[in-house]
Amino acid sequence: MAEFFSFAVDKRLAPFYLPFGFRPGRDGVTLTDDGTFLARFGFFRLETPLGNIDEAHVTRGYRWWTAAGARLSLADKGLTFGTNGSAGVCVHFREPVPSPLRRKGHPALTVTVADLDGLATLRR
Repeated sequence: MAEFFSFAVDKRLAPFYLPFGFRPGRDGVTLTDDGTFLARFGFFRLETPLGNIDEAHVTRGYRWWTAAGARLSLADKGLTFGTNGSAGVCVHFREPVPSPLRRKGHPALTVTVADLDGLATLRR
């Protein structure tokens, strides 16, 4: 059975993530029955086989202005789908995964889901 991880939403930051087409009831991370990791954040989508995931760990204490919305890290080319500044899960990939923000791919994706531990211990 597929597992769905919804985003933990801080409504005060809505002006920073709603312009990306984010919809709380639909967007999140899905681990599909056929072994796919699928992250949806409004107009953005990132998909890769679960076997491409190297590790996942919880990260905390973001600056709010870097945590909300869909953004590319200039430091490491990672991608963030963020809805709060409290905590998220950073998922590292074996091979970079492309997105509309970087066709060469991202080495990692941070998602601010509600079930941090559940996603951080995802099945590979």
